[in-house]
Amino acid sequence: MNGIDHESSISIKTPEPFSFSECLIFLGRSDQEVLHQIHDDYLFKLLKMDGSLILIKVSADPNFILIEFPDGVPNPAVRSKIAAYVKDWFDLGRDLSPFYAMASQDKILKQLIQKYYGLRMICIPDLFEALAWGITGQQINLTFAYTLKKRMIQQFGEHLTYKGNTFWLFPSAEKIAGLHIEDLKILQFSSRKAEYILEIAKAIRDGILTKESLLQAGSPDQIQESLTVIRGIGKWTSSLAMMRCLRIPTAFPIADVGLHLALKKQLSMDRKPFIEEIEGMASYWEGWQAYATFYLWRSRYE
Repeated sequence: MNGIDHESSISIKTPEPFSFSECLIFLGRSDQEVLHQIHDDYLFKLLKMDGSLILIKVSADPNFILIEFPDGVPNPAVRSKIAAYVKDWFDLGRDLSPFYAMASQDKILKQLIQKYYGLRMICIPDLFEALAWGITGQQINLTFAYTLKKRMIQQFGEHLTYKGNTFWLFPSAEKIAGLHIEDLKILQFSSRKAEYILEIAKAIRDGILTKESLLQAGSPDQIQESLTVIRGIGKWTSSLAMMRCLRIPTAFPIADVGLHLALKKQLSMDRKPFIEEIEGMASYWEGWQAYATFYLWRSRYE
């Protein structure tokens, strides 16, 4: 068990530093997001474990994250899996002290770690969701990417209604693998993106592509190479998956537009920085490029 099982709830000791309120700000950045809901200081999310849909309600006090089950308490084995999921979701197993030590000496990051102290990487534990989200967001703005994601979820995802609120689950690889390209094109996915998402869904359904096999592929460079040989996955998409799904702290989506805009803002530049300039800045972030990127993303959601 990754937490303390109270049968009707689970509590997970939070590491230092941890700010649930900062994590909620990032999770609440789009009103098109349907994979979780925030009500007051409570976070609701639908999960599927051992074939059952489970609604969880997550809150926090200064020392613990509390997971409750408003629509029925699952069995102990499922509760253990849910605790592990939440721990991964908020990257709670990570020792951030080396990142904070580095960032406190960096001219760009030192103000961000003070403003967003305790923010942790909001991860996407499911590999298919992470890759599909990366492909969806290729070469379009974030608002339209969320719109496409919402359409796909509400067309093909499972859902549960509780007290008048509908909670959605990201479509499984198995579900999407059985579709045709036209099924996604009608939602305004491009033909290419529809092809890529269907091919990845089939590879995951058939066990050809798994999170475990990627993590066993070797070094971060070898993992990225394993991903970029797949049609539709370039360096940007693979870096996002490595960062938010595989939780590799050196993953660095250096071509990310959001990163460029955040750096432009932080440095009061009249243009976005060039890749060569970003490489120079990032030379100080060695080992923590993913967290540096995440904190810079956060700076865009004031």
